[in-house]
Amino acid sequence: MSWSKKPGRLLRAVSNNNEVSMKIALIEPFMAGSHARWAREYADRSRHQVEIFALEGRHWKWRMHGGAVTLAREFLGADFRPDVLLATDMLDLTIFLALTRRQTSGIPAAIYFHENQLTYPWSPTDADIHNQRDAHYAFINYTSALTADKVLFNSNYHRLSFLAQLPKFLKSFPDAHEVASVKHIEKKSQTLSLGLDLKQFDAYRPTISCAGHHRPPLILWNHRWEYDKNPEDFFQALYRLEENGIAYELAVLGESYSTSPAIYAEARQRLRHRIIHWGFVEEFSDYAGWLWRADILPVTSIHDFFGVSVVQALYCGCRPLLPQRLAYPEHINHDDHQQCFYNDFDDLVMRLSKLCQNVDEESIDALRAHVARYDWDEMVSLYDDVLEGLTVT
Repeated sequence: MSWSKKPGRLLRAVSNNNEVSMKIALIEPFMAGSHARWAREYADRSRHQVEIFALEGRHWKWRMHGGAVTLAREFLGADFRPDVLLATDMLDLTIFLALTRRQTSGIPAAIYFHENQLTYPWSPTDADIHNQRDAHYAFINYTSALTADKVLFNSNYHRLSFLAQLPKFLKSFPDAHEVASVKHIEKKSQTLSLGLDLKQFDAYRPTISCAGHHRPPLILWNHRWEYDKNPEDFFQALYRLEENGIAYELAVLGESYSTSPAIYAEARQRLRHRIIHWGFVEEFSDYAGWLWRADILPVTSIHDFFGVSVVQALYCGCRPLLPQRLAYPEHINHDDHQQCFYNDFDDLVMRLSKLCQNVDEESIDALRAHVARYDWDEMVSLYDDVLEGLTVT
C-alpha cells in the first residue's frame, strides 16, 4: 500500500494488491491520532482495496457538522466506485449519502464507532453544555446509525452503553420520539474490536529481564492529559504512597494540551523526586521502551470506550490496576480479574501500595496473550469478512 496526497483530497490510499476482492471507501472526517492509525493500518492489511477519503483531525465539532459536505464533494470528484462504504462516527452519514445518492444508491454502508457523543463525558468547561447545544452531536450519531446497514462498535461496553442510553435521549425531545428505532439499530449492531499494530512493540522488548534488579517499581501513566482520564485520582493515589513512605519511580507519558488539568503541574512539583520521565515522547521506539520498562499501570479513567493505551501496556508486560467498569473487563481473562481490578479509591491505594512493596514477578503471559488477539494479524480478516458480508444479498 502506498500513500499519496492528491489535489482536492487530503489523504488517499492506493492499493498495490492486484488480487483484491472488492473496493471499500473509508470515510474519515477526523484523520488524527487513533482514528488515523486505525484507518491506515486497516488499509495496509486488508485483502480488499481500501481508499481513504479524509479531512485533517481538528475542529471536531465542525467536522461532525460540515465534514460530510466536503467529503461528499471529494467523493463525487474521485474516479473510484466502491462496493462498500465504511464511515466513522465523526461523519454525518445521512448528509453524505444524500449528497452522493447518484453514486452511492444501492451501495451498503457501515459505520464504525470509535466513540460516540451520547455517552462520552463532556468537559464541564465546554460552552455548548451551558448553552444547551450539546445534544445535536449525539443526534448525528443516532441518525447515522439509523441510516447505516451495519453499525460496528470497538467494544461490547461501547455498544451496550450506547444502545441503553438512546431511549432516554430520544424521550428528551418534545414528541414523536421514535424509540422503536433503537431496536432497529440494535439488530444491525455488532462489536468489532479495535485492530492494533501490537507486534511493532516486539522489536523493542528488552533482551535481558529487569527482574531481580534492586530498584523501586516504575509506575506508568501513558494516557492523554485530559479530564476524562481522571488524573486527579491517579496523582492523589501517589500522594498517599508518599505519605506512607512507599518508594516508587514515575514515568508520565501521553500527549498534553494547553488546557490540561492543573494537577499535572502540581504533581510534577510534588513528585519531582520520583519522576524519571515527564512528557510526550515523539519517537515510537522511546514510547515502546518505557512500556516494556514499566512495572505497574494504575488506571483511574472515568471514560474509555476501548482503551488503546491500556492494551498496549498490557501487551508489554505491565501489571494493571483497573476499575472494574468501562471496556477494561473485556481485556482481562476472567481468571485474572481478582488481581487486576480494584473496587474504589481506597482499594486502589491499598493494592498499589502492596504492589510497590512486592511486585509480583510471576508470569503475566496470560494477560499479554489475551490482548494479543487485537493485533491486526488476527483482526484484519474479521474486518474484511464483515464488510464483504454486506455485499451478499
